Amino acid sequence: MHNPQSPSPGIEGLRHHFETRQPTIIMTIARAILVLLFALLIPFASAEEGKHLFILSGQSNMARMVTTYSFTPTVQEAFGKNNVVVVKIAQSGQPIRRWSKNWQVQEGQNPAQIGDIYDRMIRAVLDKGDPKGYASVTFIWMQGESDANQRLADYYESAFLDVLEQLQTDLGRDDINIVIGRLSDFDLENKRYRHWTRIREIQVGLAEKLPHATWVDTDDLNDGFNADGEPIENDLHYSSDGYVLFGKRLADAAISLIKESDHSN
Repeated sequence: MHNPQSPSPGIEGLRHHFETRQPTIIMTIARAILVLLFALLIPFASAEEGKHLFILSGQSNMARMVTTYSFTPTVQEAFGKNNVVVVKIAQSGQPIRRWSKNWQVQEGQNPAQIGDIYDRMIRAVLDKGDPKGYASVTFIWMQGESDANQRLADYYESAFLDVLEQLQTDLGRDDINIVIGRLSDFDLENKRYRHWTRIREIQVGLAEKLPHATWVDTDDLNDGFNADGEPIENDLHYSSDGYVLFGKRLADAAISLIKESDHSN
């Protein structure tokens, strides 16, 4: 039963109660709206930025470069962890014919090995999703030592162009960025690998004449200490620190190409 003697807050009391709580209520509602808007905008921002595909391939110096040490963190920092897809298929000691499917088999060469590494690479790429859905695709290449050793420089440029054409066809894109790691200063006198400097020159020439392409210097990466702690100088392979720096350089070169393409569109 209502006690007529008990105090009642009345209109003025209720008004005072609401006014003292009003800032808190408004702030709570404002925070909730901001959180909701942020949650709604994130998918749109990500979709607009899109995902970037990086395909890394080649022989031993690519195989020995651990992407998670420097390459992947660098591209993730540039584009966001969820916007980066990295595929690496590399195998030591392999000539470019293991990627070029149009290679004309010569005496002593195994027909079953023509383009077979490329087939593995493209399957790994397609397993990641529709290649047309990426904001960019970058092909990163570190190979040529075996072709220099086998004196196959005469065929190297056309073979690389075949690989690029295969990629464009299989991925359904003609806007693939290309980063080429140039052979190091291992044998600038061509005493051991007779076509060493010729392959170096071809690689630079390809990077300079192809659209959306660049090359990376590796001349300072093969001095220091290898993974076994042994000192090396102008070695065929890179030092432990050299591989970390190599991955960073490849990533930086790829990022620059992507950003240049964005600015030109």
